[in-house]
Amino acid sequence: MWGPYAIIPGSSLLSAQVQSGIYLGLLLLTICSRRAKVLLVRTFQRYTINPLMRLLLAVGINPLGLAILETRGHVSGKIRRVPVGNGRKGEEFWIIAEHGTRAGYVRNIQHDPHVRVRLRTGLRYRWVPGIATICPGDDPLARQRHIIAWHPLRALNAINVRMLGADLLTVHVQLSTAQAGDSGRPVAAQSGTPALTPAQDATCSPGAGSR
Repeated sequence: MWGPYAIIPGSSLLSAQVQSGIYLGLLLLTICSRRAKVLLVRTFQRYTINPLMRLLLAVGINPLGLAILETRGHVSGKIRRVPVGNGRKGEEFWIIAEHGTRAGYVRNIQHDPHVRVRLRTGLRYRWVPGIATICPGDDPLARQRHIIAWHPLRALNAINVRMLGADLLTVHVQLSTAQAGDSGRPVAAQSGTPALTPAQDATCSPGAGSR
């Protein structure tokens, strides 16, 4: 937050100070009460950040280089969509969950690993089906460095994840870009394509994040 203030003429000192105060407060919350931090951040994201980002991504505007992860609610059975950092590496997609198994989409994956990710493929955004795997043995910080790969938007997202998160956890998605489509229907409702099975995903392994 102090970088833009130092190098961009006319940058607001107040903005840099406010952001520093927010990050300091989040750091103190992490030290004092991870549970309180998770509750605060999840509430803020659920009612402000996530709806805005879903709307922007739905119309093809993606200023932060994010993606949308679609899961099925493990209690309601309804489709759930949440913005996540774009950690695509070819046919693999990596997510660093800020709140570990407290995150709703992580619990959904534990009950049903079939997901879809809305990504830019070519010139358009399309829904790409995949199989998600929780990776408790993976080093999320090392994985995050691997995902960034000198990409500025991914680096910005990584900073936010570290500051907002309380219990980082790696999630791996094995994509099937051959089955990518434009339909807004969940993958289970589409026909004419072979179903993915969890057995196809053997990439996630303990310690992979140190690569």
